[in-house]
Amino acid sequence: MALEGGAGIGNGISKRPQQYSVAVETADHRADGETEEEDEGKPWIARKWISSLAVCLVALPFLVIMVSRRDRPLPLASGWTSAATATARTTYDRRESNQEGLLGGLLVPGFDEQSCISRYQSTSHQKKLARSPSTHLVKRLREQEALQRRCGPGTEAYRRAAERLVPRRNGTGRTTHAEDDDACKYLVLVPYRGLGNRILAMASAFLYAMLTDRVLLVHRGTSLPDLFCEPFQATSWLLPPDFPLRDLENLTGEVPESYRNLVREYGRAASMSELPYVFVDLDHACTYHDKLFYCDDHREFLHRAPWLVMRTDGYFVPALFLNPAYQEELDKLFPRKDSVFYLLARFLFHPTNKVWGLITRFYDSYLKNSDERLGIQVRVFDGDTPFKHVLDQILACTSQERLLPEVVPRDPGPPVSTAGGARSKAVLMTGLSSWYFENIRGRYWQSATAAGEVVSVHQPSHEEHQLTGEATHDMKALAEMYLLSMTDAIVTSGWSTFGYVGHGLGGLTPWIMFKPENLTTPDPPCRRAASMEPCLHGPPFYDCRARRGADTGKIVPHVRHCEDMSWGLKLVDPEN
Repeated sequence: MALEGGAGIGNGISKRPQQYSVAVETADHRADGETEEEDEGKPWIARKWISSLAVCLVALPFLVIMVSRRDRPLPLASGWTSAATATARTTYDRRESNQEGLLGGLLVPGFDEQSCISRYQSTSHQKKLARSPSTHLVKRLREQEALQRRCGPGTEAYRRAAERLVPRRNGTGRTTHAEDDDACKYLVLVPYRGLGNRILAMASAFLYAMLTDRVLLVHRGTSLPDLFCEPFQATSWLLPPDFPLRDLENLTGEVPESYRNLVREYGRAASMSELPYVFVDLDHACTYHDKLFYCDDHREFLHRAPWLVMRTDGYFVPALFLNPAYQEELDKLFPRKDSVFYLLARFLFHPTNKVWGLITRFYDSYLKNSDERLGIQVRVFDGDTPFKHVLDQILACTSQERLLPEVVPRDPGPPVSTAGGARSKAVLMTGLSSWYFENIRGRYWQSATAAGEVVSVHQPSHEEHQLTGEATHDMKALAEMYLLSMTDAIVTSGWSTFGYVGHGLGGLTPWIMFKPENLTTPDPPCRRAASMEPCLHGPPFYDCRARRGADTGKIVPHVRHCEDMSWGLKLVDPEN
């Protein structure tokens, strides 16, 4: 009756019992001596029975485990899940680590890590990216790298282009030059003044080179190879020692090849392609005609010049954002306008191993284990002698902005508890003089803090005088800039390019101390900056679109006047 009930449930299984009966019957006949030939018509039945038996034998251990552990998770299944999850997590973590080490695509793998340890290891000492690069910026960086390799020093294209700088006489007595290489055009940068000025100039020139499809070659000066690793793979951005043009440091806007003279005599622009090079003077005190360079769309004049030689001492990026010719490209490169120097610096400037050693040894010894790190950069423009009004300004700023804790007055009373749970704050001070450091360190040594914080104050060096271009001096300066970038908050001195680089490298929006006037402490002593971008000290005062003089801090919303220099220009993000 049970079989009949089962058969009545559905026709799809009505014949299964018959197959089972036949299989059993066949097996019985063989046991009685029936030959294999007599069962040739039904060989699949025996095979199916054997397969079913094998499946049951394989499944039996699983059934035993499931029954014995019916109240607990199945270990095998759990193990599979854990292994799969762990593998996926490891793969994800490795991918995230690689992206972090390559700064979101700013950098590429393949460099010899030991020749420039900082390139891939700086992320272990610096915070995560304060701004992420746009996909368009990453794309353009890869294109610029390819251009530098294709046209850089040592290539045939560079050799032909360099020959153009060497005039020679033809049979008619006219001066001619080697044949142009239209695919390769060059920007030779001559940065000068202090290290901060030179770093800002290199970042600016690199952006201009990208915008105009030029190879950037940097005059090496006396210390550049000791400071930075090469930013490009399989080529160099350093100007070769045998470059045909000599005495580049002493070029001025008065030379016949200067952009200043070309725009004064508009008709000469037609013969620009006959010039061996065009010289652009962008000193912070350059003339009105020099600054018209910021309005040149590179299609009117300069595209015909295979060689541009530029001399500058500052950060001219804000002026490029005022040129309508570059607006669309710059918008795609930098959706966040306050990220330009930060992203370009993280791509370009990797300290050499010797400088990186200075940085990491100091950081690991004095800053690494603190709960908070504050950077204070002191630059005095009134001489090397220490001034009390500057010390008062530092203390007023850090107190007003709650960057340093108050101290307990030194009068009799029970000591303030500094139990093991007290927070620690490391203060990194940089400057030519040690006097400010010694006074602030003494303040927190001689008195306890009101809330029990433990404050330690450190200064890596005090050179007393600025020694521009001296290699050891510059190496210490670069190390201190990087150490400032590794802090959590930073106070900088107004007008100081050293300070601009320090907070710019770290993606830190600084508190800027105003430049004192008449040897008195400014009131207020400092102000939080609108962005982490450096300031352009010598801006143009000309509206490129309207072709007339204008207040260039009011033309576009993302270019405003600087906090520390009322006529200067800086980039901000108007939406933040």
